[in-house]
Amino acid sequence: MLTFETGDAEALTREDVKRGLAAGDILLVDVREPEAFARGHIPGSVSHPLDAFEPARLPRDGRRLVFTCSAGVRSQHAAHAALAEGVSDVANYQGGIEDWILGGEPVARGEDAPAASGADAHAAAERSGHDAG
Repeated sequence: MLTFETGDAEALTREDVKRGLAAGDILLVDVREPEAFARGHIPGSVSHPLDAFEPARLPRDGRRLVFTCSAGVRSQHAAHAALAEGVSDVANYQGGIEDWILGGEPVARGEDAPAASGADAHAAAERSGHDAG
């Protein structure tokens, strides 16, 4: 069961996310439904839908977990749930994919990034050209 009112996750901007992805410092976790993810997602992100969200299954490879969704509401819920389960160093991309697109940033299409798990997240990051470790 998700807990939405524990902890406080830092809100990140598009520029924060771009810098983190470029540096390989963050793992961007998209909590939208798989169909929405396939229609378009931020390159380098991995899918971990909120409706089946299990913080214990989040990949932990030393990078900061940053949650994203359409506009930042569901990802904030995911960040709070992760914090409630003891996962630290998480953040929320405040504007989500909508802000990303409005900023003219590239969008990946299709299911080219698997569901988030340790090995899968590493492979997705390598395919997207981002250092996973």
